[in-house]
Amino acid sequence: MSLRPVVALAGGVGAARFLSGLVQVVPPQDISVIVNTGDDRDFFGLRVCPDLDIITYTLAGCIRSDTGWGLAGDTFDCLGALRRLRSDTWFQLGDQDLATHIHRTARLREGASLVEVTREIAAAFGVDVELLPMTEALAPTRLLRRDAEPSDFEEYLVRDGAPDDIEEVDLSTAGSAAPAPGVLPAIDAARALLICPSNPVVSIGTIRAVRGVEERLRARRDAVAVSPIIGGKPVKGPADRLMRAIGAEVSALGVAKLYQPIASGIVIDRTDAQLGPGIEALGLRVRTGETLMQNARISRELAALTLELAMEAA
Repeated sequence: MSLRPVVALAGGVGAARFLSGLVQVVPPQDISVIVNTGDDRDFFGLRVCPDLDIITYTLAGCIRSDTGWGLAGDTFDCLGALRRLRSDTWFQLGDQDLATHIHRTARLREGASLVEVTREIAAAFGVDVELLPMTEALAPTRLLRRDAEPSDFEEYLVRDGAPDDIEEVDLSTAGSAAPAPGVLPAIDAARALLICPSNPVVSIGTIRAVRGVEERLRARRDAVAVSPIIGGKPVKGPADRLMRAIGAEVSALGVAKLYQPIASGIVIDRTDAQLGPGIEALGLRVRTGETLMQNARISRELAALTLELAMEAA
């Protein structure tokens, strides 16, 4: 592992789109990404790492564009056949996508580490960005819910459709997990430390919960974040429901308050410009821009703006 000057914390579709812009302004070989693995779980005996795969496929240019996950043009014949045999087929695994999970599972059983396997998969897809799982341990995020059994994040999001019934977010497994090799050195050595527009509770929050990560981030307190909340709503996913569950305001200001202990700046959407003074009162520098990444140009310009803000503090 070589230490790289730009390090990003990431999870989910928004992060992947941001990173697709970042590689247009920074050489991929200069970027390390610490990726949330709190959503990882086994399906049909196969280890699935949703955020690692979304980022890999996006950077490789083969992501399914209408969903932001899975492989473009994939088919689901295997899943269809499984439905004749079992009922727990709610997680959509495409036929080509299965190859990634089969390889990952086989290599893990052979004794390879998740860091090693992630590097192999990235190389096979032609991705030069270094992708670091936050931990090599299984560290599932657990959600306590009203009138429902506790569930992990994928059960809540995919199986149940992300209802507004969360009472508590349990990150204790991440809190007891050791960081994957390379994670802490990457944070310490970064010249620019970025927080992608990811769910601040169950993507970035999960990474922060891993042993030693929060302390390293607080010691620097120079990360620059991009708010995933625009006009009081998330662009994609249930960030609003999760933020309410932990008592956070669903706004760019609420995101800034969550990141205040570790960040020196934040990029917010132009529609939220009126929140700038309140964020600056927290001690954070603010930039406004277009943050709804509808095309490659916007992703590139957002990445450039975020990096510029980060380098001001370097």
